[in-house]
Amino acid sequence: MCGIAGYCNGGSPATLARMADAIAHRGPDDAGEWFSSDGNVGLAHRRLAIIDLSPLGRQPMLDASRTAVMVFNGEIYNFRELRGQLESEGYDFRGHSDTEVLLVLYRARGEAMLPLLNGIFAFAIYDLAERSLFLACDAMGVKPLYFSESRDGFVFASELKALMAGSGVAGSLDVSALLRYLGFLWSPGGATPFKGHSRLGPGEALRVKDGRIVRRWPWAGSTWAEVPLALDTAEAIRRVQKGLRTAVHRQLVADVPVGAFLSGGLDSSAVVAMAREVSPDIECFTIDTGAVRDAGVTDDLPYARRVAKHLGLRLHEIQVDSSRMAADLERMVFQLDEPLADPAPLNVLYISQLARQHGVKVLLSGAGGDDLFTGYRRHRALMLERYWAWLPQAARQGLHNMTSRLNHGGAMGRRLAKAFAHADLPPDQRLAGYFLWADQARVLGLFAQEHRDALANEEMTAPLTDYLSTLPPDLPPLQRMLALEQRFFLADHNLLYTDKMSMSAGVEVRVPFLDNDLVRLANALPPEFKQRGPDGKWVLKKAMEPYLPREVIYRPKTGFGAPLRHWLRHELRDWVGDILSADTLRRRGLFDPKAVASLVADDQAGRADAAYTIFGLVCIEIWCREFMDKVLRRNGC
Repeated sequence: MCGIAGYCNGGSPATLARMADAIAHRGPDDAGEWFSSDGNVGLAHRRLAIIDLSPLGRQPMLDASRTAVMVFNGEIYNFRELRGQLESEGYDFRGHSDTEVLLVLYRARGEAMLPLLNGIFAFAIYDLAERSLFLACDAMGVKPLYFSESRDGFVFASELKALMAGSGVAGSLDVSALLRYLGFLWSPGGATPFKGHSRLGPGEALRVKDGRIVRRWPWAGSTWAEVPLALDTAEAIRRVQKGLRTAVHRQLVADVPVGAFLSGGLDSSAVVAMAREVSPDIECFTIDTGAVRDAGVTDDLPYARRVAKHLGLRLHEIQVDSSRMAADLERMVFQLDEPLADPAPLNVLYISQLARQHGVKVLLSGAGGDDLFTGYRRHRALMLERYWAWLPQAARQGLHNMTSRLNHGGAMGRRLAKAFAHADLPPDQRLAGYFLWADQARVLGLFAQEHRDALANEEMTAPLTDYLSTLPPDLPPLQRMLALEQRFFLADHNLLYTDKMSMSAGVEVRVPFLDNDLVRLANALPPEFKQRGPDGKWVLKKAMEPYLPREVIYRPKTGFGAPLRHWLRHELRDWVGDILSADTLRRRGLFDPKAVASLVADDQAGRADAAYTIFGLVCIEIWCREFMDKVLRRNGC
């Protein structure tokens, strides 16, 4: 698990050194660089040593024939099986790393290697014979890879800040991406705040030659089938138990200690229960954020303690108060590279720091459980559509109008308004709308007039609705929503911040729920095994009944975040006022000061639930200061 960076044309050793320094936190154990003989290609690696800690695991790594060189970030969980197959075909190995297996596999299979991999990865292989660069990301997008193609050449890196360090010149702002950051709190589809700087999508690959992308393609096939598995209840439960157990046991492979997140929710508790079968002394880590929380949010800590006691495991806790979290928000935006308007990444940071203090470099996470088996409120809301979706459009418009006028200060009014916010739209647009935190008209109205005009024909949910059009037409609505969770919400938000914040502490996070085989199983299960009325994760809950206390399995759902609404109305009120002051907004030129002031006033008065939109504005301004302004100053602008 590491940080990687490189260029093809238009770079230099100094360029590469700056890029590698920008992601030094990702690999505190070692560093290396490689340059082609003509200097047109450079690869850099910052190593967090997890498998084969010897010098034979160092990168960049050349294959034995010296015809290919690789930098790799991730873990290949089936590398031993792949190695055995390659050895039976006559290939030799010098060390014991999964990196070397990947490199030999490329020699043996070329691009056809990708579907054979079970793991989390982002890598680049320079083929010296073809004089081309081959880049790819894992099927679920667990490990990010940013890239930029310009007339000066091609650059790539694990984090956007490395691209900025390498190019030295900021691209122009992508206002369409900013529109989506405000609407979703993240940017679906891989666009970043800078035009021309993108993230490779889940299951995508690139081929680059002479500094130009000559091919970009999706290598991972769809896991969504029109005909679900025909299983009885007992067999479905048994398969989920077996699938999760296999995934967790597979992902315990490491030459360093492996620990686990334990929030007290079902997903992390299920992962820990299965991990304990192989690692009976696995150490667990959680966070205590204090007594202040937003309405409708339950306290995780008692459940985490209950699970640890039930399983006989040691639970390490870190206490963090709101003042510390608030003080770290600006650091969070810098570390994330993107203006993701969610304080939850701080929890990942603090827990990862705690784990590293205890000598643990790898953590298992329960991320992905909600995205495979349901669990979010929008899944329950979608199932309730059968009671009203048949109404004529005018009646559905009335539902939207009526609930939008409810008091947004309380959890119930807020949730009802969100559930019916897009009731008047066609089915696929409604599905995409469930992921929005603010509708397009409200977000568009926040922009300065020139940007509002430029965005007039932009459809905020287009990446999601375009993707839905590629799915089997008879796929049930719940499966279509889960497809959106996996393609966008995971890769562009949850997995992205988990990677950035854990790696800033030098900790690798693994996600057993996103094991290839478990994903295929979950996506083939009929919807009734996932959401039954108000009860989400039905089959997973049944599968875990022999292993966990019922009060944990059937506990209320809560988010893994912070009391942002409370903060913005109390502790952070002055801070927000300063960052979003009229003078600041006028100087920046992105947003209309009067529209922003009106939004803040509506939120303070409880007329609107706008806390996350306001925080999105704050994050964009902080992002501009950290990346755009500093780059311009560095260039003397």
